[in-house]
Amino acid sequence: MGDTCILTAVSELFELEGYEIQLIPPHDGGRNVVYTCEKAGSDAKILRIAFLPDRNREDFQGELEFVRYLHEHGGSVSNVISSRNGNLLEEITYNNHSFFVCLFEKAKGKMLVENNYQYRDGVPITEYYFNCGKTLGKLHQISKGYHPIHCRYSFFDKFNGEYIDKMIPSSLSLLKEKMVELLDTLNKFDRNQETYGMIHFDFNDGNYSIDFDTGQITVYDFDNSCFGWYMYDLAGLWTHGVGWIQFEPDVIKRKEFMDNYFETILSGYKSETKIDDSVLDQLPLFIKVTLMENIIDSFEVMHNAGEELVCDEELSYLIKCFEDDIPFKGFFHEMYSCEEPFEYKQQNIGFTQNKGPVT
Repeated sequence: MGDTCILTAVSELFELEGYEIQLIPPHDGGRNVVYTCEKAGSDAKILRIAFLPDRNREDFQGELEFVRYLHEHGGSVSNVISSRNGNLLEEITYNNHSFFVCLFEKAKGKMLVENNYQYRDGVPITEYYFNCGKTLGKLHQISKGYHPIHCRYSFFDKFNGEYIDKMIPSSLSLLKEKMVELLDTLNKFDRNQETYGMIHFDFNDGNYSIDFDTGQITVYDFDNSCFGWYMYDLAGLWTHGVGWIQFEPDVIKRKEFMDNYFETILSGYKSETKIDDSVLDQLPLFIKVTLMENIIDSFEVMHNAGEELVCDEELSYLIKCFEDDIPFKGFFHEMYSCEEPFEYKQQNIGFTQNKGPVT
């Protein structure tokens, strides 16, 4: 993609002369090229170059303006840095291809995975759970007062019958039918200031860093942010919490852990913003919404990569939960195996499995 030419232009636009710019290895399905920018005596920065034509200028501006707004109102996020021209977003054209470029402050600390999922020495892990909820609650509270200049898309702009039909293979007719039913249910939900607004939509430990001296969490990667229900982000925290106890064979112990884990999350969350019990009662439904997003995203990645549409055991598990209306990601169901968490091997559930493309 002409990295050298583009990076030279970017360095000038964002005043990165003298910085050592290193590529961060991309992950499967990634839509951006991301670099660390480091220079002695200066704060480290993160450079992001978007190369896929799946987003437009309005999308990027909406994201970056939201990040700037969160930062200015006390949200713990990696702030966006303006270019030499005073812009949050710059567009560079190379070989008739447009690249959208932005720069962020590098979050202090590191991700949990970089610390081998060990929390702060001498500090109970419950502090981390509380801080996750508190950080998210603060972002949601700020979002409740946000009025965009450039508007990001909403949940239903992406998740609708037409897109489901485009992404999901025709052989998975029951899955598509169940997804449309879920969307119909969501469409009846209130979208008021206390329940619906700009959300992160991918709030997990891969998208924030922890200062292991203080426990402070700094959030980044708002590339999926959109207008949606605040409960979606909370449901995402629930689903990612299962990793702490996924190898426990006793289902009662798994339930007890998840109840305590989520209660601690909510304690932190409620310290920053209000949420009604009637809204919290929707947790099982929004966990199912996160499964729908995971399933669609898996097919998106295969479509974008031009790969055959094959369901591996993890995707098969999600589809089984969704089609059979198994709540809580099947974590308390008899189908769950602590030896092979969130994998499903049984055949004959309506799609090709590990044997070739889905048609």
